[in-house]
Amino acid sequence: MKIIDTHIPDVKILKPQVFTDARGYFFESFRQQWFQQHVANLDFVQTNQSQSIGGTLRGLHYQRMQPQGKLVRVMSGEIFDVAVDLRQSSPSFGHWTGHILSADNHCQMWIPPGFAHGFYVMSDSAECLYQCSDYYAPNDEYAIKWNDDTLAINWPLSSKHSLQLSEKDNQAGNFTDARMFD
Repeated sequence: MKIIDTHIPDVKILKPQVFTDARGYFFESFRQQWFQQHVANLDFVQTNQSQSIGGTLRGLHYQRMQPQGKLVRVMSGEIFDVAVDLRQSSPSFGHWTGHILSADNHCQMWIPPGFAHGFYVMSDSAECLYQCSDYYAPNDEYAIKWNDDTLAINWPLSSKHSLQLSEKDNQAGNFTDARMFD
């Protein structure tokens, strides 16, 4: 597994070594000991899978009392995956990083606790799998508006698909009003 740094030092892209032949491909997508030694010394307690149609934008979501680190991988399709640093003590506080994850590039994005997370489906549909370092806590879930002016995320929106948002994401608040981490 190769670690690719992003401009936010704690967010990493993990690129596996993929072995291909006439039958298809094989790669190791996760090894706990390696991950703990090279990326983050924590355990994953929950794995989530989502399927979304093209144009779907999920996020920006986070939990404050039970912050979740997430290791995101795309099993089919292509997404633009985004992490926003909400840690006030961090030099990258308020910055975002976004990367294309796809079934073809096999890359994964590590988003540590203390970040908001969201993604936009660039393909006709996408299936995402993400391992979480803490349990989903619906009473502790917060959302920041995907198109917040302060963050100015450069989402690669396409005219091919109409934008699809949940009611919760439509009602999300501004970054300046968000509950942050110390």
